[in-house]
This record gives sequence, structure tokens and C-alpha cells, in this order.
Amino acid sequence: MTDQRDPHHVPALPPMKWNAWGDPAAAKPLSESIVKLLEAALGVQPASAEERDPRDVAVRPSTLPDSDVAALRAIVGPDGVGVSDLDRLLRAGGKSTPDLLRRNSSDPQEAPDAVVVPGSEEEIAAIFAHCAEHAIAIVPFGGGTSVVGGLEPDRGEFTAVVSLDLRRFDALTELDVVSGEAVLGAGVSGPRAEELLREHGFSLGHFPQSFEYATIGGFAATRSSGQDSAGYGRFDDMVRGVRVVTPAGTLDLGRAPASAAGPDLRELVLGSEGVFGIITQVRVRVHPVPETTRYEALSFPDFATGAAALRAVAQTGTGPTVIRLSDEAETGINLATTEQIGEQQITGGCLAVTLFEGTDAHTASRHAETRALLESLGGTSLGDEPARAWEHGRFGAPYLRDSLLAAGALCETLETATSWSRLPALKTAVTDALTASLGESGTPALVLCHISHVYATGASLYFTVVAGGRGDVIAQWRAAKSAASDAIAAAGATITHHHAVGRDHREWMREEVGDLGVEVLRAVKRTLDPAGILNPGKLIP
Repeated sequence: MTDQRDPHHVPALPPMKWNAWGDPAAAKPLSESIVKLLEAALGVQPASAEERDPRDVAVRPSTLPDSDVAALRAIVGPDGVGVSDLDRLLRAGGKSTPDLLRRNSSDPQEAPDAVVVPGSEEEIAAIFAHCAEHAIAIVPFGGGTSVVGGLEPDRGEFTAVVSLDLRRFDALTELDVVSGEAVLGAGVSGPRAEELLREHGFSLGHFPQSFEYATIGGFAATRSSGQDSAGYGRFDDMVRGVRVVTPAGTLDLGRAPASAAGPDLRELVLGSEGVFGIITQVRVRVHPVPETTRYEALSFPDFATGAAALRAVAQTGTGPTVIRLSDEAETGINLATTEQIGEQQITGGCLAVTLFEGTDAHTASRHAETRALLESLGGTSLGDEPARAWEHGRFGAPYLRDSLLAAGALCETLETATSWSRLPALKTAVTDALTASLGESGTPALVLCHISHVYATGASLYFTVVAGGRGDVIAQWRAAKSAASDAIAAAGATITHHHAVGRDHREWMREEVGDLGVEVLRAVKRTLDPAGILNPGKLIP
């Protein structure tokens, strides 16, 4: 079937390139030093892939009958449903390394059978009713940044699957300047949220690496954690209320800053990844735009010393907005400052980055106290430049992955979190698992790690893995990721700190929450989505 609509009226499209991360104009070609490192250390030979026009890519034929297309258009309008191959391809999945590698295949691409763009909660409810009656699955789509298989069009027993794009839920609908709360539509992107709020002198302050493309609804549905989490908290800390449309009805949750009115049902929605319902708007805590920002970078002699210093900061509460620590390997190739990767700036040791936002007086006092504490625990000040360089390039690492994949290397990330006492053993176990698995596939592995989110009782570990691509690179990575996930579970850590579960981590959810926990999730699913149409194959084992 073909789409005869005016091409200027296709549903709002994701802003990212179909087979890579982000804006093609922001691509990061590999430096000569990185190319040499890949060849010498990992045996990667320089390669160049011919750019593919998405209009020439074969897409799996749609299985959605014309009668269903007509019915959905009757709900959302003739321009609210797209069935062209290009519409479907651009919502075919997320941006994990396996996602991107699959898009390099010449085989027909898996994709949803149609794209539906509702503009109201009533339209969403009507879509649910039609899809439940006709056995059509629905995958919610925001920014398309999932790296855990959260957007895969899993048909299962369904006749078809559609992508429900939330781009029309794109407004700031309420701002309470007295309470410091704002209501944002689920389809508002990170940059657009900041733009809308800054017109009134406020900021959300949520800056994950996916910030430039991810949406408010996606932040909530995945329990996102931004790089400024030390100062402003995770996204779930910011949420004061949430509306979610489910096939069983609409939930409007959250009435006060805190409540003792039973279990907090917002927790059913936060992190639910679209399997219970579709988030339409979120009420979030906001803060005035900071008057000033201060920066400080420090070097520690080793990762253990640096981690102990970060723990002291978290437990003392000196108040940095950002605090991060790269291990020796990540510091050695200068990954933290992505504009100069491969150009060593710091000789030995581990780089820590701190950033402070707020009033001039408050940032000065917090900066001084934090620096004094870090220096007393083995840190050496490097001034502000490395921290400024990190901030300048902090959304750029995924572009480097694109270039590494194009050059024939395997590059991917994974993350976890645990208590401070278990952190050293966890880091070793995951590094060993990745190194051993990739070694068995015939390549050494470069495993880099940093702490990017700290708490009084523990911290997250974020790993970047680079190796030589060998044979079936997707299978090669799946084996390595499985080994790392087994190591995470065996260490008693969480299978995901902020990337979410999706399809990739679902196998480990039973170990995370137990058999009874899985049954609780299934019971919620049966209650809110009795036909099981929402994002099948994700989250719940």
C-alpha cells in the first residue's frame, strides 16, 4: 500500500538521522590518533561505508489492513496517519548499537506498520479501543532515543503494530511560579522544555546525554537520570504529577509535594516504558535560571581514591550540581572531554569534574567547600578548563560511536548502580566479564568507566566498551552484554540505573524484583491493559 498524501503533511518526524545518532551536521570524524589506536590496539582496519538514502531502504511490508488505516484516520484526521516506508522506517526502533547495526543490513528492515499522531487524550483512548478490538499492538514514540530495545515493533500474536507518536503533545500548559511547578506535554523535547521555561525565568535542569532529542514523556517512562542529578535529582525526583491514558481509563496522579494516601501510584507510571499506558503530560519541579555557574576539575591518583572522595562529597552534602569521576582508562584517552578525544590532556590518574549552579554567593560557598574536601582526600586541582570542556561536549559521545561503528569497531555503553561498599567489586566483575567475552570472539577490549550519579549510599557506574568487530557483530555484542548483565546480577547491583529495561534487560527483571514482583507487574498490566496491546515484549518477563 502507498501513501498518497502531500509529502509536506507527513506526521511530525523524529529529528535524528535514520541510521545514526542525531544531526548529521554534528558528526565527529575520527581523529588520526584514534584511527591509529584502533588499528594498533584492537586490530580494526580503516573502513568506509557508503551512505544510504532512507528512501532506498527496503522495509518490511505493512500488515495493517486498509480498513484499519481508514479507521485510524477517522480518529486523528487524514494527516495524522502515515503508512509510507519513510514514515515507518524513521520509527523502526531506538539508537542502541544493535539497532544501528541492523540498519546497515540490506535485508528488509523491521518497522511498525503505520505511524499514528494523535492530538488529544480522547483520540488516544479511541485508538486504544480500535486497536484492542482488532488485535493491533501500539508502541509509544517520543524522541526515539532508547538504547535498550524499548521501541522494537514486537508483533507477537498481533495482526499489526503501530507507532503512536506523541509530538503533538508539545506545550507548556501551566507554570506555577510561586510553587515552582510546570506542566509539560509528553512530547516536549529537552531543549524545547528549557526554551519554554526560560521565557519565564525558569529551568528544569534535566540534561541526560539524550537531552537534545528525548522527550518529557520519555524521561518519565524510563526514570531518566540527567548529568546534573547531584544538584537537581533524577527525573523521577522532579515529577510532582503525571497523567497517563490507559486502555482501562485515565490516571491523574499526584496532588501534593508529599502524601501518606497509600502507596504512590505515580510509581506505576514512572519507569513503566509504555506497557501500562501512555503518558500525556507531566507536572515537574522547576527552579529559577541559575545566576552563575562555577567549574572545577581535579585529578586523583587512582579510581579508588577518587571514588572515596566522591562518596565523602555525597555523604557530606556539599552541594555540587554535577560531580563525575573517570577511571584511568577513560581519563587516558580523554573521553570525558569529547571534543579532544584521543589527545591526552592529563598524564595519569583519574579526572573528576565538578560544576556548581545557583546564586553567586551560594555557588562560591559550595564550590569552596567541595574543592577543599576533594583536595583533602587526594585530589589535585586542574582549574576550570577541563570541566568547561566536558560541559561543551557533553552531548557528543554518541556521535563518536557512530564514527567508530562506521570504521569497523564495536562500540557500546551499559550502566548499573550499587552501594559504595560494593562498587569496587562490581567494576572489576563487569570489566572482567566484558573483556573475557570479547576476547573469546577474537578481539581485545578497551573498557572505560566513570561515576556520573552519586548518592549518600552508593553510585552508578557507566561503562563504554570498544573492541574490534568480529563476524556477526550484533551477536558478538549480545554475548558480551549478557555476560556483563550476569555479572551485574551476581554482584547484587541493579540491571539498569537510567537506561531502562526495554527488551534488552527484560531477561534479568525476574532476578531484579523476584517472582512475586513479576506477578505484581503482570497484575497491573492485566488491569490497565487487558488486551495486552501496549508495547508488547518490553519490561515484564
